[in-house]
Parts: sequence; structure tokens; C-alpha cells
Amino acid sequence: MALSPATAVTPAALVDSHCHIVFRNFDEDLEEVAQRWRDAGVQALVHACVEPSEIPAIRALADRFPELRYSVGVHPLDTEHWRDDTAGVLRQAAQADSRVVAIGELGLDLFRDHNLEQQLAMLEPQLDLAVELDLPVIVHCRDAAEPMLALLRQRAARGACPRGVMHCWGGNPKEMEGFLELGFYISFSGTVTFPKAEATHACARQVPADRYLVETDCPFLAPVPRRGKRNEPAFVASVAARVAELRGETLTQVANTSTSNAAELFRLPLHNV
Repeated sequence: MALSPATAVTPAALVDSHCHIVFRNFDEDLEEVAQRWRDAGVQALVHACVEPSEIPAIRALADRFPELRYSVGVHPLDTEHWRDDTAGVLRQAAQADSRVVAIGELGLDLFRDHNLEQQLAMLEPQLDLAVELDLPVIVHCRDAAEPMLALLRQRAARGACPRGVMHCWGGNPKEMEGFLELGFYISFSGTVTFPKAEATHACARQVPADRYLVETDCPFLAPVPRRGKRNEPAFVASVAARVAELRGETLTQVANTSTSNAAELFRLPLHNV
């Protein structure tokens, strides 16, 4: 049964709204990792896809772990995986499996690459696909808030901007406000626990209660005190705890709120999956 936004969740309920457990460094102990996320109260996971060849393996993980849902898409740093038929491949994958709940992770990254035109050339078709299929987008945006906002505002003006989430938020409050005005959610990862991430801390304090998610982005960005080690879905509890501290709320409040928000955005079935 799907959890509607108005449905109460148990105090322990958490959603890791962005993870990558398909990576090889989970091969040896994935069952133990799964037990830990269940023990931590993680009821659902959204597994992000970075390029199409991952899709069969992610689908197999969804077969193995019924609490897992996933996206299909191409990461902005993986432009070499974009082909003339890629949008069709993503469309077919999304339509073939109801467990696909988003398109992405897509976006712009001008920190590592500077091929903006090439990134835009594969971003636009993915945004079009999300609108066509009425799916949210998972947006990776690093050192690229200005061009991303410009593009999304242009699309919003013509009624072609999908809903979605700014994943692993690392921007400042002004940038956050721009994405919030477009209807996007803001997702906080382990970076919110880093002592020097002052802009992220400010965003966590200011974001409206109905517009934030929590995530791990594992195996990357493990939260304090595990920073520098392999991250895993159970550690989303540490992210939620830091968000609660910054907002002056209890962990139960943040768990309930972020889980309801994730259920709203991704239409997650948190029970009887």
C-alpha cells in the first residue's frame, strides 16, 4: 500500500533517497549492509542510476531487496555513454518496470568538466522524458546553479519543467531559494555533517519542512564520524540527526517529515512492497 503524504509514519521510519549499492565495494557484505539499514529504520531506498549499462544490475537489486526503488538516467560526467538511442533506452526501461520512480541522476557538473554544451545536449532529452512519463528528476548540480536555474526557468515558462530533487545539496540559501521556487525538493547528504559546510547548514535550517529529503549518496560522502570510510544506507540516520540538530527538532520529527516528503515525491510504497 502506498504511503500518502498525509499518512503517519513510525518514528523510526527513514528513506535513503539516493544511494549506489550496485558498486563493487558492496559485493562482499551486501546482506549485512541490508540488515544494518533495516535495523536503522530505513524503510525504502531510491537507487540512482548513472548510465544505462547499470540498469540490469540495479533491477536485480530491486528483485533482491523489495524496499528498493530506482531511477534511470545518465550522469552529467558520463556524457560518453549518451547515444542517439539512449533516450529510447531509458524510456523503455522506465515503462517496463513500475519500480522506476525517477529519471536521473542527470544534471550539470562544471566542477570536474567544462563541456557545458555537451552536458546540456543530454540533459534536455532526459528532462523531456521525465515530463513525458510524469516522473520526477534527480538532479546533480555542482558549480552549475546559474545555468541549471536558467534552463529550468525557461522550461517552466513553457510548462515543461518536471518536478524533482536537488540531490546532495551543496549550494547556498539564495541558490536553494531559486530551486524551491521551481517546486524542487532539497536533499541533504553526509556533507551536512561536515563542520565547515556552513552554507549547507544554513540551507538545512531554512528549507521549508515540506521540501527536504535525506540521503547517503553511498558509497560516497560518509557522514561524521565515519567520514573517509565507505558510506552505506544505514548512515542516513546520522544525516537525519544532524538535520534535526540544525533545525532544533527531534530526530523523530525529521524522520517523519523527510520520509513523508520522499513518499510524496517518488510515490513510494513504504509498506507491503
